[in-house]
Formats: sequence, C-alpha cells, structure tokens
Amino acid sequence: MFVFCLAVVFKLVSIQFIQGDKYRALAEQRIVKNVVIPANRGNVYSVNGNLLATSIPKYDIRIDALTPSDRTFEKHLKPLCDSLSVYYGKSSTYFQNKLRKARVNKNRYYLLARNIGYSDYIRFRNFPLLNLGAFKGGLIVEQTTKREHPMGAIAQRSIGYERFDDDGNVTRAGIDGAYGVKYLRGKDGRRAKQQIGKGQWKPIADYNQVDPQDGFDVYTTIDVNIQDIAHHALLEQLEEYEADHGCVVVMETKTGEIRAISNLGRNKDGHYYERLNYAVGESIEPGSTFKVIALLAALEDKVVDTSTVIDTKLGYKQFYGRPIYDTHGHGKISAARILEVSSNIGMATIIDDGYSKNPKRFVDHLKEWNLDKPLGLPIIGEGKPVIPQPGDKIWSKNALPSMAYGYNLRLTPLQILTFYNAIADNGVMVKPRFIREVKSLDKVIETFKDSKINNKICSDETLKEMQAMLKNVVERGTGKSLYSPYFSMSGKTGTAQTEYWMDDWKENKRYISSFAGYFPAENPKYSCIVVIHKPSIKKGYYGADVSGPVFKKIAQKIFTDTPIVDEVESLDIDSESTEKEYKSFYNIAKTYKTIMPNVVGLPTMDALALLENMDLKVKIEGVGIVKRQSIKQGEKIKKNQTIVLEVS
Repeated sequence: MFVFCLAVVFKLVSIQFIQGDKYRALAEQRIVKNVVIPANRGNVYSVNGNLLATSIPKYDIRIDALTPSDRTFEKHLKPLCDSLSVYYGKSSTYFQNKLRKARVNKNRYYLLARNIGYSDYIRFRNFPLLNLGAFKGGLIVEQTTKREHPMGAIAQRSIGYERFDDDGNVTRAGIDGAYGVKYLRGKDGRRAKQQIGKGQWKPIADYNQVDPQDGFDVYTTIDVNIQDIAHHALLEQLEEYEADHGCVVVMETKTGEIRAISNLGRNKDGHYYERLNYAVGESIEPGSTFKVIALLAALEDKVVDTSTVIDTKLGYKQFYGRPIYDTHGHGKISAARILEVSSNIGMATIIDDGYSKNPKRFVDHLKEWNLDKPLGLPIIGEGKPVIPQPGDKIWSKNALPSMAYGYNLRLTPLQILTFYNAIADNGVMVKPRFIREVKSLDKVIETFKDSKINNKICSDETLKEMQAMLKNVVERGTGKSLYSPYFSMSGKTGTAQTEYWMDDWKENKRYISSFAGYFPAENPKYSCIVVIHKPSIKKGYYGADVSGPVFKKIAQKIFTDTPIVDEVESLDIDSESTEKEYKSFYNIAKTYKTIMPNVVGLPTMDALALLENMDLKVKIEGVGIVKRQSIKQGEKIKKNQTIVLEVS
C-alpha cells in the first residue's frame, strides 16, 4: 500500500508540475475559445443615395437558466413570461413551464428567439430578468448579419454578393464581390465563449473582447430610376419574344459611368431572373453592330469614303469559295448606304478589297482601339475578347470578309458599347465605371475618377461622317421603325446567327438580336446597348424588331422621367409648409446631440440627414414619411448605433 501511495503521489506531481502546462492548455482549449464576430458589411448605394445592398443584423436570444439565483429567478419569472406571452401570443403559463423545466434540466443555452431584427432585440433586452444582463439574468445574445437587396431582383447580379461555402470557397459576384475585400468587408471582432456541454458554447461576458469594425460604404454610379426603366423594358421584350436571355447597359457618355445594367436569363419554369452578368462576362460574335467599327477603320485609312460606290450584287456573292448573303438585294450603293441598310456583302467587299493584301493593317486598328484586350473592370469574370490575326489557327482567307460583318471574332456587350460611346463622345474612349466613391459615414475614403482608354479613336472628319451615318440608320435605314420626330437617336442594328456550328441549326435556327447607339443624336447624353439571345423566330429575330424597341423605350422614358434640362420658373417662392418643416428640422438638429429625438412624421431624407449627423447608422424600410423608429424618443444614443426607420 505504501508503494502504491508513492506511485500515486509521483504521478500527481508529474501531471501538476512536469506536464502541467500541456494539460492546462488542453483544458483551456476545450472549455474556452475565441469566436469571430463578423463585422457589418458596408452598404452599397446608388448614385442618388438609394440603398442597393445592406447588411441587416440578426440576433438569437438565449438564456442560461442556471445563472440567476433562486430568488432572482422566482421574482422575475412571471414578468418575463408575461412579456414573452405578449410577444408570441401564447399563454404566460406555457413559458413558465418551459423555463422551469429548463432550470431543472440545467439548460444553460435555452432559445428564446431566433433570427430577430434590431428593434425586437432591443425589446428582448428590456424584458424582466433579461435586463439584468449576462451575469445576473443569464442573457445570451448571438449576432449574425444577413445581406439584403432593397430593390429585390433588379440589378441583383450586378450589385452582387460575397458568399462562402462549407469548404471555405468564396464566390464574388458584381460590385459587392469586387469591392468586398478592400472596402465593404470591414474587420471582424472577437468574443470569448465557454463550453457548457453537449457541443454548446456560451459567451463568457455580454460584451466583445474586440469590437468588429464595420466596412466602408460604396456609392455606385447606378441610377435607380434608369435601372428600373431598363430592367422592365428588357423583361417585357424577353417575355414577348420568349428569348433565352438578354442584357442592357446604359452608360453616361462623358464620364463612362454605368447608369443601368440589367441581365436576365430564363429558368426552367420560363421566368426571368438575374442569372448571370451577360453584359460583362459573355463574349459573343457581335454581328452587324461590328460593321460600324470595321467601316470606321476603312474610312480612317482612306480605303473608301462615304460616297464610294460598291456593287453588292443581288444579295449573293462568293468570297474565296464561300457565299455571303444579304437579306435583300441592293445592287450598287454607296459605302454610307451600305451601313444604313446593313449589307453584309458591301462590308465584306470594302474590307477584303482594302486589306486582303495587308490584313495586319486592319487588325492593328482594332488593337489600337484596345478591342483585343479586356476593359480591366474590377468586376470579376469579364469576358475575354477574341480578335484573330494572321498566323492564328482561326485565321484563313475568309477571316477578313467574316470580320467585316461581325463574325470570326468575339466581344462582350460592354466592350462594344464602350466603342459606340467613344463615337458619341467625339472620339474619346472612356473606361466604363461602376463606382463613384467610398465613404465612412460622411467621410470620403476614396473617389474614383474618369479613366481614358483612348484619347482619340479617329480624326474629326471620320467621326462626323460616322455620326451622320448612325443617325441615318435610325431615320432611313434598318432602324427606321424606331424613328421618332420628338427625340433623336443614333445607332446600329445587329442580327447574328448563333450556334450555327451545331448539327440541328437548319431545323432550329438561333439568332442574337442587338442594337447599340446613343441619344440624343446631336448632343449625346447616354449610350446604350441591348442584346437578346435566341428569341423565338416565329415572333421575330431582327435587331430592329427585338432589341431596338427596348433601346427606344429606355430613351423615351429617360427623356420623359428624367429630363436632361430642368426649367425652374422662380426660386423666390414662400411656402408656409416648407418654412414650418425647416424650422422643425432646425430645432431638432440644434437641440438633440446624444439623446434620441422624435423623427416620426419627418420626410425620409430629413430624418436620414439628422440621424447620420448624430453618428447613427440608419436603416430605412419603405419610402415616404417616417411612421415608426426603433429607438424611442429620449433614449441615450451611442456613436455608430443602428436605428431602424419604418417609412410609408
């Protein structure tokens, strides 16, 4: 027995002093750990301040049923259950039985509410017993964030997201994905938790060891009014022509700022949604919209001028043993008329006659315009252009004639639009831009300015000739069905075969319909491209019939709903209601600094301005006048505290 006792003592001393650090670390690791608290992701706003994406805090409320003393538990149990009864609509007795059972079973992680919003979270924290905090009342609060898009499905793919799967793989789509790491994500916080059995972990304290730092807010170039117009115009046409998918982009001419981008694809049920970012990521054979680029090169090189007469035959001509067709026979017509009527034969003849002996000269023009390179957008997944050149596997004698009318090469819709925008902007090619600035509350962190790809794509003479031809396309060419005497547009129709290499094409023909241009024709404010894939050929497939009306509707709506020039008769108008609103606004702003004011009844923008100047984070639900606020009047407020305004 003496030897046995010595062995036990020796083992205890060994564990305590020799291996003590090791076992203490293991024990600590098993019962206490630091848990990451994700930072609130920054908001994404439109150019006019509308919320496009925001992180909504969600809360789980639990109670450690063993923490309160017997006296405290009994004193506050019924009032707590009465509050729960009002919240859930169940009897107070029901909750008393549940909580008593949880205490008997030593449940230290009993769920009271799951995935509730901020206003309900504040409500729960004020319930009896829970208002005593973690140490006396057993309150356990766990916060998560959920990304929401107030505009719903409109531009959802372009606004984007950042998602992690169970294996840690990340998908970053759109603006949110592109700017997430650098600006939107913020810095995570940390909180110590203690294991309480059965794989459950309870926060050691009701505060964080390291508070999370919220991400910056990103202000995009998207205009919600133009975005709404573009989305519904595209959706209506896709449904009308039963097309597979389509996209539309509206760009401000001078700055390259993207005012609207919509990408809609059809699911198995025939409904359209933001499936992929086709405008940025899908490289296609552009068809006749490329004729503008090809003819511009020929005019600049003096291969032809607008009055040069070309024989387009009667709609059929062979090039190196391969036939090229026109929809109609046009005979001998000028180079300008070739673009207006969109003659494949005419364009193939111009480019082949002018460059067949030196095709590199033509390809070099495309390279000078950077059409062989991606635009370098921050949005992940930009499609790569394909511009063949002599020596490539896809190069042949037919390469030039094919390229002349938009085949044997690939560009994305946004790359095509960028070139058309340069024509509208007197030859200056600007890079498309989705972001205007990054802010932290009212502090500007970074501002994004215009970036030029090419200072001048061609001479002024060539530019004026092309601008005149694009205007004539709408007035008397393939786009004449779109002409309106009330406002002017310039552009080019496009109709391209797609999947023509597949065996079933003759039995099931597929086309891509497009229209690219700008408006107004004389002093362009916006450029726009519409691309619709595989419309039902029973209903129509020409660019002027399928995509052109979308372009026209967008142009008309922008002119009607957002006029370029606003005329104000007089600014010296006294309004009693306006003066009253101003005085109310001024008095609140002057009086309240750290105490919550009453903003119910104020217009949304006034309430937003007041609260943000008080260093509050404001979440707005609805549009119009404030009807309810989550923080009551008179409560003390903290910097960066979130307030929810219900507006209607």
